[in-house]
Amino acid sequence: MKNNMKKPSWWEEFMAFAVKGNAMALAVGTIIGAAFSTITKSLTDDIIMPIVAIFMGGIDFSELKITLPRLFSEPVLDEAGNEILNTLNYGNFISAVINFFILALVVFFLVKGLNKMAEHGKKKEEEEAAEKEPEPPAPSAEEVLLTEIRDLLKTR
Repeated sequence: MKNNMKKPSWWEEFMAFAVKGNAMALAVGTIIGAAFSTITKSLTDDIIMPIVAIFMGGIDFSELKITLPRLFSEPVLDEAGNEILNTLNYGNFISAVINFFILALVVFFLVKGLNKMAEHGKKKEEEEAAEKEPEPPAPSAEEVLLTEIRDLLKTR
């Protein structure tokens, strides 16, 4: 006997996946994460790095670089005739690493806070369940009498 039910096409399967809560939550998280990343980049570049530069003697990290030689080519010139230098911009890398640590620290505290809230909610549910759990009813006089009779018969 053949199954006459039509199997969903790849498009229907994709749409079922895309509208599930997990996929939508992932999309929202990605968008918010990207926006949050720009905030932490601004925090690093515009607030933290200038303060660090004060203690480093006024060094601008974006200006930290090493000019590398051109070994196998002639100098490359821009439209104005100036040489375009081949540079290793390690100051930008240092700034990116600090940006990463700030972002990781914020995510750590966010997850830690969410876990604490979830733990608190779980404890509260357990306490409410313990309070709501009624004590078992006391045995009726008939049950007590039957138990005594059973016990007497066991001893004989």
